[in-house]
Amino acid sequence: MKTLKNICIVSILALVISSCKNETQPEVKTVEVEVTKKDIAEALDPNASYAKVEFSIDGMTCAMGCAKTIEKKMAKMEGVKTAKVDFDTRLAMVEYDEAKVSPKSLEEAVAKVGDVYKVKDMKKVEDFGGETKACKADCKKECCADKTVEEKKGCEADCKKACCSGDKKTE
Repeated sequence: MKTLKNICIVSILALVISSCKNETQPEVKTVEVEVTKKDIAEALDPNASYAKVEFSIDGMTCAMGCAKTIEKKMAKMEGVKTAKVDFDTRLAMVEYDEAKVSPKSLEEAVAKVGDVYKVKDMKKVEDFGGETKACKADCKKECCADKTVEEKKGCEADCKKACCSGDKKTE
């Protein structure tokens, strides 16, 4: 019995030693990958007119699953220059070629990600603000200070502060 045990141990050791490679170089394999994403420099038309929109998205429950998925879906659309979805503020900011993309198509892209996502308050902007800043209750006075009565009427409409836009936040 002892000799059978020794023969088994020797054969296992011989198998282990013979199966090990003495090469120290790692094996290199070349894998060809088809690139599906276009080069951004080639895909964007420098002569196109680009518009910027901001809109809120209801129904998001997480930053990685919801917000990033929506952001990637919009960024892959032909004609979209940039797309950013901020989960904390529930705000999407998209810059796109007006000839290839419409606000309606952006809304449809969000809806295709999931039925629970709803686009609200889509508006064209000159620059992305993103942050809703808290302001004092009398911000209309601050926003339109040192203006005539006629200028104040126009100023209140153009005021970017949350309290002037109907969102009553106070400090």
